[in-house]
Amino acid sequence: MAHAPQFELPDFSAVTEALKSWPGVQMPLDAWGRLQADYLSQASALWNQCLQQEAPKPLGDRRFAHKAWSEDQGASFMAQLYLLNAKTLNQMAEAVQGDPKAKARLQFAVQQMVDAAAPSNFLALNPEAQRKALDTQGESLAKGAQMLWADFQRGKLSQTDDAAFEVGRNVATSEGSVVFENEFFQLLEYAPLTPQVHALPFLIVPPSINKFYILDLQPENSLIRYAVENGHRTFVISWRNPDEACAHWSWDQVIEGAPLAAIRVVQELCKTEQLNTLGFCVGGTILSTALAVLAARGQHPAASLTLLTTLLDFSHTGILDIFVDEASVRSREMTIGADSPKGPGLLKGSELAQTFSFLRPNDLVWNYVVGNYLKGEAPPAFDLLYWNGDSTNMSGPMYCWYLRHTYLQNELKLPGRLTVCGEKLDLSRIACPVYIYGSREDHIVPWEAAYASTQILKGGAQKELRFVLGASGHIAGVINPASKNKRSYWTGPARYPKVAADWLASANEQPGSWWKDWSAWLAERGGPMQAAPKAQGSRKFRVIESAPGRYVKQKA
Repeated sequence: MAHAPQFELPDFSAVTEALKSWPGVQMPLDAWGRLQADYLSQASALWNQCLQQEAPKPLGDRRFAHKAWSEDQGASFMAQLYLLNAKTLNQMAEAVQGDPKAKARLQFAVQQMVDAAAPSNFLALNPEAQRKALDTQGESLAKGAQMLWADFQRGKLSQTDDAAFEVGRNVATSEGSVVFENEFFQLLEYAPLTPQVHALPFLIVPPSINKFYILDLQPENSLIRYAVENGHRTFVISWRNPDEACAHWSWDQVIEGAPLAAIRVVQELCKTEQLNTLGFCVGGTILSTALAVLAARGQHPAASLTLLTTLLDFSHTGILDIFVDEASVRSREMTIGADSPKGPGLLKGSELAQTFSFLRPNDLVWNYVVGNYLKGEAPPAFDLLYWNGDSTNMSGPMYCWYLRHTYLQNELKLPGRLTVCGEKLDLSRIACPVYIYGSREDHIVPWEAAYASTQILKGGAQKELRFVLGASGHIAGVINPASKNKRSYWTGPARYPKVAADWLASANEQPGSWWKDWSAWLAERGGPMQAAPKAQGSRKFRVIESAPGRYVKQKA
């Protein structure tokens, strides 16, 4: 048994002063008194337990799950004290009063500090890493140092074995062809997998801040392949990864040059006025904007619109809201926006990737710091994390427009407030059935925010509107293959009260994947079946190259 550690109550006075000085909030004295009393009581009990050398209790935290933490009395005490300190600091941040956004920023900052300070993150305090170093005669530390140096040279933290994947070889492998390209995107048409297909083609608009193959990782979890297997003639936008030559792109240029162009190509290539459409995340915002532009021009090409984890109403944007205010947006505009004194620039993909990783730091940062560098364990091959690390840039003017007019000023939902491509936008004029999907644990697009689109879109003349809530998060909720029969989803009556919780109260849970529900809905709007095309493209839109094309392979 290890000797009991020296114990001193931590001095929270510095933290208290920091909380008091945080702009926009104040710490109530009565709340501080209660928290201090509770902390002293729990810390004293913990110290007495350690002195009496009682058997450590399960910590209930996976960072300290290895038996080395419980077998060492000092390490167990240190972990328990850390968890108590972390709980108290978070309670202090929760107790402050003041501006909601200032409070949210404070809570985020405290959580970042707490997660970074975990004893598991430091070799000198991590008994599991120390034991492995002894057992391997230092080999684990040598491997960890090698991985640290390799990541330093690459400029990013390794989350998976990148060498295990190659776009077009074992991810993004659905068979198809590039049938059109311009400076903004390549249009992929996929080879049919059924003898007959629906008469109406199906166009997918993925997010421009990621690469499209999140929808085509492996055959068994590919939403693209699923659509093709269900008889849809499927087209997908593959965005160009912007470089310095693209830094001037504006929101209007992207809308005109990508979704509007893609819709025209699909219409002409398939010789049809109508098509089914789907937008994922920012891709849904882009697609909805494009359809509103066309509606203002008196054109209604969409036979249906599917929106997956998409924001149209930016009233509640979850944790991302804390990064956006007038000062931060103006700073971006003056550095990479159209008004920058140095000219437009790029928002680097590495910056975006780092921001999203620190939204879940224990899962996407510190977990790999400990595993890679302290324990010398190379991360396993994981297709989703490979995609997550395959980052993309954004043109500054487009990004700044998006930040200001959606996240900051929330104008997209307001009829006539915004002009895009020369047209006044009114999303309610999108005249087609709409399927809206939200993920219950989504921290990027809270499901209530996805639900808010039911208050904006009308579902066409017949008011065909359907909202479905799926389990899990932003990505895992969407990529939930029907064949796996995992998780569940919620459906309700076709009545959509303003408050999302009121809808959920009358919704029913269904087992399995929401894909089956969506597929049945889309099939009803796909038109009659006809012979599948024998080849991709047409005389006018000849095949340029095989899918997945060149654009998706461009690195940030």
